[in-house]
Amino acid sequence: MRLAVVQYPPVYLDKERSLERAVDLVAEAGAEGCEMIVFPEAWLPGYPTFVWRLAPGAGMGKTDELFARAQANSIDLSRDDLAPVKAAAKEHSMVVVMGHQELDGAVSGSTLYNSVAIIDADGRLLNNHRKLMPTNPERMIWGFGDGSTLNVVDTAVGRVGALLCWENYMPLARFALYAQSIDIYAAPTWDSGATWLATMQHIAREGGCWVVGCATALKASDVPALVPYREELFPDPEEWVNPGDAVVFRPFGGREAGPMSREQGLLFAEIDVDAARASRRKFDVSGHYARPDVFTLRVNRARQTPIAFDEGD
Repeated sequence: MRLAVVQYPPVYLDKERSLERAVDLVAEAGAEGCEMIVFPEAWLPGYPTFVWRLAPGAGMGKTDELFARAQANSIDLSRDDLAPVKAAAKEHSMVVVMGHQELDGAVSGSTLYNSVAIIDADGRLLNNHRKLMPTNPERMIWGFGDGSTLNVVDTAVGRVGALLCWENYMPLARFALYAQSIDIYAAPTWDSGATWLATMQHIAREGGCWVVGCATALKASDVPALVPYREELFPDPEEWVNPGDAVVFRPFGGREAGPMSREQGLLFAEIDVDAARASRRKFDVSGHYARPDVFTLRVNRARQTPIAFDEGD
């Protein structure tokens, strides 16, 4: 199976144009014979890196304005905002893993989540995972996910699951995916560098699965001039805000492709999906190497909601 990993930036904080770019990238990967494509964390409509660049308190007004721009351009699944990507997945018979900033239009209409959608090759949305724990200043703009989306799903290319950025450092979250017979583990992120790549390799070895890591390869010059406070946030147009570091690791830890650093494009990898389960003969963390008499994990999969409406007679 041929896999593509995205290292193009979106049109920053512009949902409609970023959706158009996503559709084009699915088509490009399809023309290269790919059956799966993975997009980075919050690719739609762009990771809110401004939370790391504005001082808390002093930059609160600017954060509010940028949050409003991000909110207006976030994905609302209750309005089927991913419809163009789902249609492209179906047209090109491709499994799509899409990192996106999600607006909860069904309950609050305001709160944002860091989410990753898994779309099957027939265009169906199989799972939409919300990041369990936003990291540091991300908590200024994102709510917390819950266990209802901690799922590995059957797709046209095998069993696929995903965790976002630093929740990949949560051993219990990883174990919850391993215990669902995962073949391909996607890790959309904003992180990069040697430590992150080492984590990706560790997960491939620990979980006995294919691991795909990717962040948005973004230069300051990619940020549109109309983004508020652009000159303050990105004063050097030549700065690599994020180098990307797209990478694919084989089950049990060998590197298959990448890392692709400070370069924009698609990273391709040829993978044998069946190799994941076969690799676990040596070490199956949730199977023959587990010790349920000593360790057990309980996952609460109940959807957490602040309100329930009881209909009267």
